[in-house]
Amino acid sequence: MISPLAYVDSEAKIGNNVTIHPFAYIDKNVEIGDNCTVMPYASILDGTRMGTGNTVYQGAIVGATPQDFKFQGDETILEIGDNNTIREKVIINRATYKGGKTVIGNGNFLLEGVHVAHDTKIGNNCVLGNGTKTAGNCLIDSYAILGSGVILKHGCHVGSWALIKDGCRANKDVPPYIVTAHNPITYYGVNAIILAKNGKLPEEVIDNIAKCYRQIYQCGTSLENALRRIKEIVPISPEINYLLDFIEHSEKGIIGIATI
Repeated sequence: MISPLAYVDSEAKIGNNVTIHPFAYIDKNVEIGDNCTVMPYASILDGTRMGTGNTVYQGAIVGATPQDFKFQGDETILEIGDNNTIREKVIINRATYKGGKTVIGNGNFLLEGVHVAHDTKIGNNCVLGNGTKTAGNCLIDSYAILGSGVILKHGCHVGSWALIKDGCRANKDVPPYIVTAHNPITYYGVNAIILAKNGKLPEEVIDNIAKCYRQIYQCGTSLENALRRIKEIVPISPEINYLLDFIEHSEKGIIGIATI
């Protein structure tokens, strides 16, 4: 059902069984998949490509022009997958340069007041708490949880199953499977309960992840030596390979490690 009180541009492509409530705004060059709901006063702007089963709540602005001084008016894309919940007053910017994309995967929950900046890419089944903000070009891997009021600086990478507690400000990469807290943001332990309950990881794998982070954060050695030691003593699994690859390819460095 499309309300006659909503504005839907004639160029917009609207799927089947889409509900668009009064006073919603659907711009040109927008694609909305089947079974989506757009609440009153939400705006879906130029360049948005939305999959199926998404709900966009009141006051959200989806596909907003990038807040980037380098933006020159290029036609860019915001790509949203399926079954996402985008709550009130969320702002998601499209990419800065032609050919670029801001990407929101599947099954994510963006709570009230979240801002996802240009060229950021979010995986699947992530939660971004009330008022959380990302700068541009951030990368958030699947199943990450960012509490309320979290701030990610430009280009930060958050690993899968990481839990960033309320109010943290990250200016470096947050490795997978950990809990972080405080400001300056620091390692606070392994996210063991969530990994066991929701991630369904065996206890042995969780123990091996904990061994890795003991080497990195608690043995008083350099990061290079810690990684070498992990490869020597910790049994390799897909989870350990991902952890090592994340840290070895971190462009900003990881939180809680002093520059040596």
